[in-house]
Amino acid sequence: MSTTDLIAIESLINSYNLKFDSLSSELKQHKAMLQGLFDNDSEYQQLEKDYQKTSKLKSVVKQKVKNQPNALGIIDKIKDIQGQVREIKVALSDYLSQYVAVSGIKEFEGPDGVLRQIIYTAKLVRKNK
Repeated sequence: MSTTDLIAIESLINSYNLKFDSLSSELKQHKAMLQGLFDNDSEYQQLEKDYQKTSKLKSVVKQKVKNQPNALGIIDKIKDIQGQVREIKVALSDYLSQYVAVSGIKEFEGPDGVLRQIIYTAKLVRKNK
């Protein structure tokens, strides 16, 4: 890749990032305007109050069910499985990266015969100082 190609890509990244920031700001403004309409509608406000009362009652009952002995066991099992899934995702990602680095191939055929493409997701995040 030449220097001019790199400069062109950097220019595109800056341009799209600026557009992304602009649209994100515009989206926030429109969402705030819509929320203002909801805030000023008396029928909506009354239904919202009713919903909050019902939601609180639902939360109380939900917590009672979660505190039952058989529910506690299931919740612990769910947390354990979720932790295992996270660990497997990280390991699989590492192995796929190694596979691409070693083979140079961005496709992988599983034991089921299905050909899968190896993809990466990149995004810009503000660097901590």
